[in-house]
Amino acid sequence: MQYVESYLHKASSDGQNNLLRNPSILPPTIKDFEEINKDLGLRLTEQELNFFVEYHKETTETYERVNELLEDPLPVKYPRTSGHRETENPAWYWRCDIKGAPSGILAGKTVAIKDNIAVAGIPMMNGSKMLEGYTPEFDATIVTRILDAGGHIMGKATCEDMCFSGSSWTCCTGPVPNPYDPTRTAGGSSCGSGSLVAHGVVDMAIGGDQGGSIRIPACWCGIVGLKPSFGLVPYTGICPIEIGIDHTGPMTRTVTDCARLLEAIAGYDEGRDVRQHPAMTIPKYSVEVESDVSKKVVGILKEGFKEVEEGYAKVVKEAAQRFKECGITVKEVSMPLHDDGLAIWTPIAYEGTYKTMIQGNGGGYNWKGIHGRSMQEFLAARRNLRPGDQAIACKSVGLFSEYMDRNYQNKFYSKAQNLTWKLTREYNKLLKECDVLVMPTLTGLPFKLPTKDDPLSVVFKKSFSMIKNTAPFDVTGHPAMTINAGYCDGLPCGMMIVGRLFDDLTVLQVARAFEKLPKEK
Repeated sequence: MQYVESYLHKASSDGQNNLLRNPSILPPTIKDFEEINKDLGLRLTEQELNFFVEYHKETTETYERVNELLEDPLPVKYPRTSGHRETENPAWYWRCDIKGAPSGILAGKTVAIKDNIAVAGIPMMNGSKMLEGYTPEFDATIVTRILDAGGHIMGKATCEDMCFSGSSWTCCTGPVPNPYDPTRTAGGSSCGSGSLVAHGVVDMAIGGDQGGSIRIPACWCGIVGLKPSFGLVPYTGICPIEIGIDHTGPMTRTVTDCARLLEAIAGYDEGRDVRQHPAMTIPKYSVEVESDVSKKVVGILKEGFKEVEEGYAKVVKEAAQRFKECGITVKEVSMPLHDDGLAIWTPIAYEGTYKTMIQGNGGGYNWKGIHGRSMQEFLAARRNLRPGDQAIACKSVGLFSEYMDRNYQNKFYSKAQNLTWKLTREYNKLLKECDVLVMPTLTGLPFKLPTKDDPLSVVFKKSFSMIKNTAPFDVTGHPAMTINAGYCDGLPCGMMIVGRLFDDLTVLQVARAFEKLPKEK
């Protein structure tokens, strides 16, 4: 024993440890390179392959050193217990009890966290068998900010399978019913967040939005939901779908609470989310939300009413005219390219999701921000072990995107990204003459929850058929909020208010002015 301790001390003091170790990466063999050479059509000679086998032994040693270096972990600041799996309320995935700071802008507020967001020590499923059994060891930045602001986190809210659905029936723990009609969908993917806030179980919740997943459930649950400007709120520690369209933001019962929660979570994240500018400043949303809006101009977007159910469209049109009661100028505006916004979103959402969330295991490449490595490793292992456990929507994305990759490479993804610049420019033109744009949030009222008798063609179409107006603003990044405009057949009808990039404050102010109007009988 004394000899072993002496040997280890000598090895350590010499800076060399010659003990046998299990390496994190095995050097490639000639057989490995021969197979890759054939698969990639590189036409390397045997001599060249042998050279690279020797050359890359040193490369693997470099990789080994990277594995030995320690990362700076995301902070975990507040004590918590592991909690328990919720079985009574389908809107909860996991219940916990994490008390934040004794004072702050969220003091006394209870909060639900969407289950695609990491909370250290609390199981995270992201609605999917692909993450079942995973528990993160880190807190997402917004979780720390909520707790620092005095928020009280009550648990993880159910979400759709890998968040890739606008419905509320793909989560593998079961469907989440609509608060107004339990036979209908609550909307997704932030279905649990919308339901919990609407039922008054919590004061506020965090949702995620790539094609409308904050605004869809907020609309159909009759609450307030804001997709902030792209990059305003850091995405650090959240399972991504496609970095170019990933947003996270507040879901609340009132605009004032929405402003309060946004103020708590927005702002620069020390470079962890490279979509953010170091010099960004955050207004006092909670105070300035009450500012006078009488000189503002609301543009009712003509194209936003196309393909919308007649009764729903009527409610929103009448509600939009009520802005005049606030002294706001209301006028109709037109932007034909809005009709193609969903088409522009589609290649980015499909192929970007495939490369980032599926092939990249929730991280992928070309992202300079913080990667959730334990989450990525878990997803990689599960995807290799049981790829059939993926949701039908993810299988559809993988099937079609792999076809596009093999036959057309990234041609259409790239063109869609180029067209995003054009789409953004066209909205910006309108927003020079208007302070905000208004339209129906969705194309209709919440659908009936599917049954086993419904064909796949019907069920699958309903998962994405409502996002004509929401998806365009995920690619352009404009702030977009839904607020309840009224009711049709007893179901809530959301009105979407869209603002200039990083002018989320005006969106909140206009929404607050509408919220203060006397309720129509």
